[in-house]
Amino acid sequence: MKLNVLAFGIAKDIFSGSAIDVELTGEATVTALRISLENQFPRLKQLASYMVAVNNEYASAEDVLQLRDEIAIIPPVSGG
Repeated sequence: MKLNVLAFGIAKDIFSGSAIDVELTGEATVTALRISLENQFPRLKQLASYMVAVNNEYASAEDVLQLRDEIAIIPPVSGG
């Protein structure tokens, strides 16, 4: 299944763009997506943490992804 993933903050720099397509085979869970992204973009693993949002809500590791889901990678935010 090909999923479109939006990137925010430093994730845009890591992905070299504001969105990428990710192909998942087998079970399409948030965990599978994270593993695929971290294999493609090792710098993602260097972040202290990052969240995955699906359809405007933070997703848990076991959530199953659907083809038309809006998926976003949200890195840690700092500021003052």
